Amino acid sequence: MLDTESIPKHVAIIMDGNGRWARQNKLSILRGHNAGMLRVKEVVKESDRLGVKYLTVYAFSTENFKRSSEEVSGIFSLVCKFVDSELDEIFENNVKVGVLGDIDKIPENAAVSLKRAIDRTANNDGLVFNVAINYGGRAEITRAARLACKEIINDIGGADAIDRKSLLSRLCDLNEADLSKNMYADIPDPDLVIRTSGEERISNFLLWQIAYSEFVFAKEYWPEFTPDVYRRCIEEYKNRQRRFGSR
Repeated sequence: MLDTESIPKHVAIIMDGNGRWARQNKLSILRGHNAGMLRVKEVVKESDRLGVKYLTVYAFSTENFKRSSEEVSGIFSLVCKFVDSELDEIFENNVKVGVLGDIDKIPENAAVSLKRAIDRTANNDGLVFNVAINYGGRAEITRAARLACKEIINDIGGADAIDRKSLLSRLCDLNEADLSKNMYADIPDPDLVIRTSGEERISNFLLWQIAYSEFVFAKEYWPEFTPDVYRRCIEEYKNRQRRFGSR
């Protein structure tokens, strides 16, 4: 039985292995992604039950656009399907949906579905469920730096009013807080990052936020990631001693 006092506040998951699971079971890639979508529903429910406050899942990276057009369009169709089928239950369970990534550059129907989920659950105050879609950690950091610089320019009085010395002085004072507040979402850093399928890579996921996260690598493909496997990962996290740079 898990000790609720040691449950991570924020769990981030790199959902890996849908394609390999499909090939192993002689199914189409899209059948693999569909099976993975069903696991998302289970993990959201289990997170809520366990008392996790934030759950962030890596659904689609900026690099995933390199895949075949059939697979990419299929994934975004599944996003629409998930929202259509699960939004009422998500809302009724007081889950709040958020998105990390540039959704203005994904297919319009998927962007509309995600924005509908965000709007519908905006006032919920239970589990915060973040979907990282068209997301890249480097792109997020670059975007945050750009926004922070724009804020400095606006604070000084606009581009026309800035002298070189004042601008350089302010830019040299740019700090972590300036970047942190310009990330896609104002959420705590993940306590636990889980990657499925046995791979041990970050894959450009939450590069800024995972500086002191604990990592657990599960051998199961994402469609095999049952609530039992999830609890096993949290149990492993529970036995870690986090130092955050101290002794």
